[in-house]
Amino acid sequence: MEATEEAGGGGGGGCPFAHGGAPGTAAGKAKHEPVYYADYLELNKLLNAQHMKSEDHGKPAHDEMLFIIVHQAYELWFKQILHELDLVMKLFAQTPIPEKSMGTINHHTERIVKILNLLVSQVQIIETMSPLDFLDFRDYLMPASGFQSFQFRLIENKLGMVAEQRMKYQSAAYHTRLEPDHQKIVQESENSPTLFNIVEAWLERIPFLSDEETGFKFWDAYKKAAEQMFDTEKEIIIDNSNMAGGEKLEEHLDEWRKNKEAFLALLDDEKHEEMRRKGLRRLSFKATQAALLITLYRDEPILRAPFELLTRLVDIDNAMQHWRHRHSMMVHRMIGTKMGTGGSSGYHYLKATLQRGRVFVDISNLSTYLLPRRALPQLPAKMLSKMSFSLEQK
Repeated sequence: MEATEEAGGGGGGGCPFAHGGAPGTAAGKAKHEPVYYADYLELNKLLNAQHMKSEDHGKPAHDEMLFIIVHQAYELWFKQILHELDLVMKLFAQTPIPEKSMGTINHHTERIVKILNLLVSQVQIIETMSPLDFLDFRDYLMPASGFQSFQFRLIENKLGMVAEQRMKYQSAAYHTRLEPDHQKIVQESENSPTLFNIVEAWLERIPFLSDEETGFKFWDAYKKAAEQMFDTEKEIIIDNSNMAGGEKLEEHLDEWRKNKEAFLALLDDEKHEEMRRKGLRRLSFKATQAALLITLYRDEPILRAPFELLTRLVDIDNAMQHWRHRHSMMVHRMIGTKMGTGGSSGYHYLKATLQRGRVFVDISNLSTYLLPRRALPQLPAKMLSKMSFSLEQK
């Protein structure tokens, strides 16, 4: 169904359903059953799926239609996000991942980010409804709640959110608020591979952490460069005449020691594993090393696509958090500190969940451990050759 770009065309405009003959034959005769726009999109079902509870009670509330349509649109976009996630995870499940698949993976993760950003902007539409307008039909919705969106829970689980990150809902697990069929679906997703798991395994397979041919070991070189960076910073602090000779100098040195200690903790596999056990880190030690290598040497051609992927994963995390924040603020605007329709503490519950939903926080935290380009360990020429495209090696 191609768009027809006829000058002065009718109402179809640039839409893929614009008027014109079917492709495939010179005469425009279709080789398949004719498709009608409304039938293809099943508009009879879609446009008749808005049933206002206020109308059922004989007190129609105008804004309930908006409320229903916005939330139905959310669920449609959630379905698309799950569709994209399934493809990305399928491509990532390949071992090894074909180089051309990385571009496809990046394309579809970027689409997820754009959809999430759209969902954030949709909050502005529902905010055109005033709190008083909402009260015209709110009581009819109980005990239904957005908390019961099983598709949103699936998205969280497929990304890699774990049970330990979730707050109890009325002292019970989140899935207890869902109907049995939906409970089964989300519980199965808890025990299925996640995007986090797959990305971690992929990072652990990155081949450039050490090079047998040249003897180069990234982690050893990185530790040495980090030590040199901190030694240089200490000299700058001591030599700075504005800080010398008083409490101010000692304060800055104390801060320097804390930064160095936190920084070098990354370099110790035992400390790293201890932090994982405490829930302070999630990525394995080897995966963290690989993610840092990719981030530091992102300019090398073969690492560009992996770096873009890491960036998109952080973007997904941030967009999810942005949506949660905007949603909590919208709830506060609509009902203040009242109890939610599903029985939660409403705004206070949503606010408390904000910092619990991030999946790829370890990747975000890599910025803490970056070195200036001038301080990066120089990669051996043979290793650089392996990171370049074949045409660049000639």
